[in-house]
Amino acid sequence: MMHVKVKAKDVRLTVPVPYTVITIVLSILTSKWIQQQANKWTKAYFDRKKIDFTFPLIDKEMLKPIIKELKNYKGLVLVDVKAQDGTEVKVRL
Repeated sequence: MMHVKVKAKDVRLTVPVPYTVITIVLSILTSKWIQQQANKWTKAYFDRKKIDFTFPLIDKEMLKPIIKELKNYKGLVLVDVKAQDGTEVKVRL
């Protein structure tokens, strides 16, 4: 389970994210339709800025072993950020 902690002036929020939710979101984001839509949505912006870029297709089967391997590193801190205004974000496995 991944834990996301956010501390701000008035708010302290902890969100546990199960690996099944991560897998479901990964399946949605790696679908061909979503990736094609992302390319379509960003095409106008890239044309205006004269950038020649398209998002490469991401293979879900390639990412599954990475998610599976993350389960072996419980307690590992992935993100630990503190802003000058006192806001903190911490993502831990």
